[in-house]
Amino acid sequence: MKGKTCIITGATDGIGLEAAAALGALGARLVLVGRNRAKGEAVLGALRQRVPGVQAEMHYADLSRRDEIARLAPELLAAAPRIDVLLNNAGAFFGQRIVADDGLEQTFALNHMGYFRLTGLLRERVIASAPSRIVNVASEAHRNATLNFSDLQTARGYNGWKAYQRSKLANILFTRELARRLAGTGVTANCLHPGFVRTSFGDNNRGFWGIGIRLGKLFAAISVPRGAETPVYLAAAPEVAGVTGKYFDKCREREPSAAARNDADAERLWKESERLA
Repeated sequence: MKGKTCIITGATDGIGLEAAAALGALGARLVLVGRNRAKGEAVLGALRQRVPGVQAEMHYADLSRRDEIARLAPELLAAAPRIDVLLNNAGAFFGQRIVADDGLEQTFALNHMGYFRLTGLLRERVIASAPSRIVNVASEAHRNATLNFSDLQTARGYNGWKAYQRSKLANILFTRELARRLAGTGVTANCLHPGFVRTSFGDNNRGFWGIGIRLGKLFAAISVPRGAETPVYLAAAPEVAGVTGKYFDKCREREPSAAARNDADAERLWKESERLA
């Protein structure tokens, strides 16, 4: 990865931070995105100690907000004359329905629209940097989910888990349609399941959801380094240089659900996302 630039969102913790360290150790220049400035500065210091000589900088934005992404994108373009890898990783689980000032439900806004908006604003730079890669962190949580195009933001009968499942299904459909639209440009787009990783994911929730997520991580979660293996593989491995539009688990291609392979839904979601963006 020497001489290559990687943009990684959600890079102040968990999979994003571990992927940054791994790609930095391979020689990549890191342009990182986080939400909390104090945490980000501490992470940068720790990363530089962990990977001596690493080139890394941190930028800040709440990727659930349209205005924050609009402000961030020019900063990233100024910082990265080329973008060899865009790793969309930032995401969260919200047990309670929250609507932002711009009218978007927060799970949908962060987990799907954050990927869609930022990728769209950086897309031309990624194409100009080809051969390059876009990697989207999805999840096995997408299985058994379907999209309701009349209620994409789960305004009726909100359930935190259902909203999260739908957002992860959206990640896969977005990746498929993105790969189709990027065909012939030299840019690949793939997505992945990282595993149920022992990070701070879900710790923003209280009550039933907060307790359940914490207990699950105690007994079922895998380590953060293991969770970062597949995104790093998709970002760096020569074996997947020509692979695009696919879903990976444990560094191997895996077939997602039937709903996640519905190309008509993928195109429709793209058009709806453009309208909302």
